[in-house]
Amino acid sequence: MNTAIAIMADTPPQLLPARELMAFTLASHILLVPFGVALPAITLLMHYRGLRKGDPVALLLARRWSAVMAVQFAIGIVTGTVLSFEFGLLWPGLMGRWGDVFGLGFGVEAWAFFLEAILIAIYLYGWRRLKPWTHFWLGLPLPLTALLGAFGIIAANSWMNTPRGFSLDADGNPVDVKVRQAIFTPMFGPEYWHFVAGVVLTAGYVVAGVYAVGWLRGRRDHYHRLGFTVPFTVAAILTPVQFVLGDSIARSVFHKQPIKFAATEIVWKTGTHMPEYLFGRLHPDGSISGGIKIPQLDSILAGFSPDTQVTGLSSVPASDRPTATQATIAHWAFDIMVTIGSLLILLALWYGWCWLRRRDLPRSPWFFRCAAVAGAACLLTVECGWITTEVGRQPWIVYENMRVSEAVTDTRAASLWAMLAIVIVVYVLIFGTFLGVLLTMRTRWRAADERHGDAHPAGTPEGDTPYGPRRTTAAAAPDHDCAHGDGGGR
Repeated sequence: MNTAIAIMADTPPQLLPARELMAFTLASHILLVPFGVALPAITLLMHYRGLRKGDPVALLLARRWSAVMAVQFAIGIVTGTVLSFEFGLLWPGLMGRWGDVFGLGFGVEAWAFFLEAILIAIYLYGWRRLKPWTHFWLGLPLPLTALLGAFGIIAANSWMNTPRGFSLDADGNPVDVKVRQAIFTPMFGPEYWHFVAGVVLTAGYVVAGVYAVGWLRGRRDHYHRLGFTVPFTVAAILTPVQFVLGDSIARSVFHKQPIKFAATEIVWKTGTHMPEYLFGRLHPDGSISGGIKIPQLDSILAGFSPDTQVTGLSSVPASDRPTATQATIAHWAFDIMVTIGSLLILLALWYGWCWLRRRDLPRSPWFFRCAAVAGAACLLTVECGWITTEVGRQPWIVYENMRVSEAVTDTRAASLWAMLAIVIVVYVLIFGTFLGVLLTMRTRWRAADERHGDAHPAGTPEGDTPYGPRRTTAAAAPDHDCAHGDGGGR
């Protein structure tokens, strides 16, 4: 009998809909996370450049990005709140038994969210109302609160992967909680820095991609050049750093979660000189079909030697490891993530070579075509990273301490399926509204640019340049930059 079918037959009927509901809401929310964490930093970087160089175009970009940041934050409030409720409603066994151990991470995230809301309000209000440098310094804590929120969430997730900081009493309940150990688990450092670098470069590529499209359509003024160069430079610098951090977290998984590593690399039997499979499918009997097999590479990557022993999935009972299907999903997600990361390194090197050689952007349209799709590719890698993390850990919700089936709610499966359908409809409307608002803002900004040459009609939230006289020399300055700037890409 198929092992996966036998395992599923022993699980509660509400487990599948609960998983699907959590997966859908998490996959939706994670698309907003790179902008919530990284867009404040990129906006303030552009803001600083505008003040430091007296560049009204940079200030205009910073103000527009701050408006996008506010809209994104409002949408993130909804999707993030839904996730918070789902932890308690869908997984009461997890929160009831383990909440006192790892719940502090959620508390930190909530405080960071509260502070970020206040700081965003101050930053938006400060345009044209505060002195330029005062406004900038008041906005500077924004990226720090975003990083603090990421700290809380990653602390909770890393604890679920490598639970520490507690003892178990005779009934199996956690006691003697040590908060510091529960937060700074063995996987916290690798997960946190990998996540932060990933979301920052993702936001950088997405923002730059908007201006890459404009560049391909012939808009090669200072506004589009600057809007592309600043975020793309940030992303390009972080891309090779992220590749190193990705290798570090994979090695940490190898040492701390060997079965999860085996699932990610679809290793069935423990041994040395293990081959690396690029894609491919694992079957319940341990055979692998498809993919590209590279002899000994898996052992070399894991321990820098073909003699490195890699633990296989078959070394533990079937009930304690991911199924063949789950392992294949985690493996494909990991390989997609690595493939896209490798291509982005080539794109970053292309950009760096042209910049160091000519102090100019690459001239090939293919570079900008690649840059235009890099943001979408990065969003895919963010999804794949979480799929690898969560699916590869199965069947554990708390690694080697609690199974997912033990934590799930008692709510009827039919009710959960109905809830999933409602959430899908609501999220489609929410994200449709989000995109509609962004497109409306873009249309209004473009019309204002065409009508006034980068100046903006008075009375709109983004009217005129952020600082200075309302419709005098400051309004004409961007036009001068467009005509006599650096001429890049002409």
